[in-house]
Amino acid sequence: MSEQVIGSQSEVLFHFSIKLEDGSAADSTKVHNKPAKLFMGDGSLTENFEKCLLGLVVGDSKSFDLEPEDAFGQPNPDNIYYVDRSKFGANTPAEVGSIIAFTQPDGTDLPGLVREVAGDSVTVDFNHPLAGQKVTFEVDILEVSN
Repeated sequence: MSEQVIGSQSEVLFHFSIKLEDGSAADSTKVHNKPAKLFMGDGSLTENFEKCLLGLVVGDSKSFDLEPEDAFGQPNPDNIYYVDRSKFGANTPAEVGSIIAFTQPDGTDLPGLVREVAGDSVTVDFNHPLAGQKVTFEVDILEVSN
């Protein structure tokens, strides 16, 4: 049996950890021992991160340092919205630091971080929380299907 190499159409089961520049863990599938499944090219990871996985095989453990543009991108000012405070209630208070799910027109939820509350205006940031951060991705490849 030949070893399955990750290609552009592969399905990959892997553990990952995302670490920030200070070494702290931002996310890890190992915490609950629930590996991630990825279909290469499905858009769930950036193209640059997928390029890091190409050519890896089952059993590989690798670490990749990624610039913000290669990971979660730079913060986009167009993803910052000003919402009327009346849109918030007892279950979703407008408090700085709160992460609130906002239902989109297509029915999906999009999390937003409350950055500022000033009078009746609430500043909500819909950028990815790791946007603008250099990160280290650590991966352990568990299964590959082509």
